[in-house]
Parts: sequence; C-alpha cells; structure tokens
Amino acid sequence: MKKGLLVIFAIILGYVAGYSQTLKTGVLVIGNGSNALGAGFQSANSGVKTTLIMETEDFDLRLPEGKQQRMASGLELRILNRIRVNRGIKDSSNVELDQKSVNALIKVWADSNKNLTIIRKSVWSKLKRSGRGWTLQLNNGQSLKAEMLVYAAAPEKLNEPLLSNKMEVTQWKTLDYNNLIYRTSVASSLGMNQSSANFISLYDLLIPAESSLVWLNPKQESIAAGQAAGATAAYPVFFKLKGGSPNLKVIQGELINHRLSVMPFNDIMVTDSSWKAVQFIGLSGFLKGRLSKGELSFDPEQKVSTSEIKAPIKEFYYKAQIWFDDYTAPEMTIGATLDLVCKVGNKAPVTTLAEVKKRWKTQYRLNTEFDSERSISRREFAILLQEYLNPFNVNIDPTGRVIR
Repeated sequence: MKKGLLVIFAIILGYVAGYSQTLKTGVLVIGNGSNALGAGFQSANSGVKTTLIMETEDFDLRLPEGKQQRMASGLELRILNRIRVNRGIKDSSNVELDQKSVNALIKVWADSNKNLTIIRKSVWSKLKRSGRGWTLQLNNGQSLKAEMLVYAAAPEKLNEPLLSNKMEVTQWKTLDYNNLIYRTSVASSLGMNQSSANFISLYDLLIPAESSLVWLNPKQESIAAGQAAGATAAYPVFFKLKGGSPNLKVIQGELINHRLSVMPFNDIMVTDSSWKAVQFIGLSGFLKGRLSKGELSFDPEQKVSTSEIKAPIKEFYYKAQIWFDDYTAPEMTIGATLDLVCKVGNKAPVTTLAEVKKRWKTQYRLNTEFDSERSISRREFAILLQEYLNPFNVNIDPTGRVIR
C-alpha cells in the first residue's frame, strides 16, 4: 500500500514539475493578428527556434483585397498562391479570401515548420525582462524564456511602460523622396489613406536601448510588417550576438531573398525576372519611382536620363563625379552605362562587355536586343548597376545617408 502511494506521489510530482517548467526559445512572438503571423513564420524561416503565443485559436487576419493582391509579396503572396492552387485557379487573378480557409492553410504550414511552435488559446499573466532576454509567465504554470521578443498584441496587459507608450506611434510612412529614410525600408505596400506607396523603416520597429525587443503597432496589422519584425528579431539570435544595433543590410537582404517587397513599386511584381534588381536599386534611389494617385510606379521601359541618376550615384561613389564631368549626353546608353560601371567599379571593359552580351537574354532574361548605342531602359539599367556596382553594399546610417 505504501509503495503504491509513493508511486502515485512520484507521478504527481513529475507531472507538476513538467507542468511548471520553463521552456526556452530563440524568439518569442506575442499576438493574434497579421503582424504576429508574419513575425512568427519569418523568424522560423530565418533559421531560429520561434514560439508564437496566441490567446485565440485562430489568427484574426487582415487579408489583401482587390488591387492589393496584385502587389502581394513574401508570405502573403505564398498564401494567395496556395489558395489559388487549392481552388484550381491557374493564373494570378484575384481570389476571395476568408479567415477560415487561410487559418486552415496556416495550421498545415506551422505543423511542417520545425523551427516554429504555435501555442494557441494560451493566457499569460506577466511579461518581464530576464537578463538580456524576456520571460513570459503563462496562466497554466509554465513560463517561456526567450532571447528576443516580438510584441504584436494590444498593450492593455503590458507591465512595461516604455512599450505601452510606444503603441500609439504610427509605424508606417508614405514614401517621400525628400526624406532619405526610405532607404531603411524593410516592408512596403500597406494600403492606407487611399495609397499603397507606403513603407516601414527598420528603426521604427525598435526602441532605443532595448536591443532584445521588436514591437509592432496592433492598429496597423500587416503580414509584411510582421515578416520584417521576424527577420529583425531572428538576426541577433541566428548570429549569436549579444546586444548592439541590427544590421540593416543583412535584414533587408534576408527579406528580399524571401521575396518580400521593401519598395512599393506597383508595376514590378515578384514574378518579374528583374524584381530583385529593381528592389535593390530602388532602395539606393538611383532610379526613383513616379508617384501618382497614391501609387509608386517604376516605369521599367522608360529611358534613363543622365540628370536623374547623376546626383545619387555621385553620392555613393567618389569616382562617379569625374565620370559625370565628362559625360554630357542627356540620356544614358547601354554603352555609357557599361563605361560608368567599369570606371567606377574598376571592371575590365572588354571582359565586362563580353559578360553582359552573354548574359543579356539568358541570365538577365531581357527580351530586348543588345545594342551599345541604344538608350538604356530603367529595367536594363537596374540590372546592370546592381550586377556591377551593387550599391546595396554601401552602408547608410539610420537616417538614410551614405556612410563614408
């Protein structure tokens, strides 16, 4: 009898110990909306163990409608494409989305993602700092300890005043080329104020002196913003960094590699072979988009004028100043562009010319004919500048200015 009681007592103790254990994760995401969804999946996709805490069973999502579907990228585009496949839609036409079908898809994806754990219908009571990271106390007795926190929920339960005060700040901005902060964009195209020419800066996801915290305004729900926050939170965990500012270029590059648009061009879709080059060049401002009726157009087939590229390229490269002093033609030709990249980037002219001719239709997938005397299009210019000068590698400060 005594032996049986001891066994039962041991089982109960083991159960209680397991029930009140502290679970560890790299990134902790708190929230039920599109911000939390994007953050959780992107952090996991960036190679970091991620736990997403939801107080509900399903996500309450802001889903793209109408022309916003045309500009979808990243995880949002993956959701749209999977729904199209499930419904037998073979093109990119608009689809009606509903919370039920999207949540069903998300559950399947989450179950197959080894880095992502979603704890649903979980109520928590206290969030506090713990060393360099954070600890979340759940009402079931368990606690979660994380290196990085993405807070994407409403502020009512917060016991951290500095975060509570931030929740009323508008994170998304309308693009204005007079303000170089657009160069720090990590997500784009949220529809607001009848405009899609909007972006969110990396530095608006951060709070000064809080290196282990990324926050998202729950009044501006967006899967794209969530992805940006997820990549930002994953960065120090993946690289095993202790404090310090996140690397803007690494995070932008990670997001673009995951097919997320960081510049809100409405006429260069993710499926376009030049999309990646246009995104990188768009961040530099070498080729600025045309703002009209709340939309930003890249105008890929328009010719490149010398005047529009002169100032931004000289800002990035000292050697370009001498080149532009000698070049006086009003438009850039293909030959002039190759001469520019060779002289500024220390490339061999003969070798570069041969490479470009070879890659023109194969690697660059251009449907135009190569002619060095012809005026160059914005699409062609973006591809060549990104390939041979790569302005994305030039560092900028948090205001968007080039760091010399």
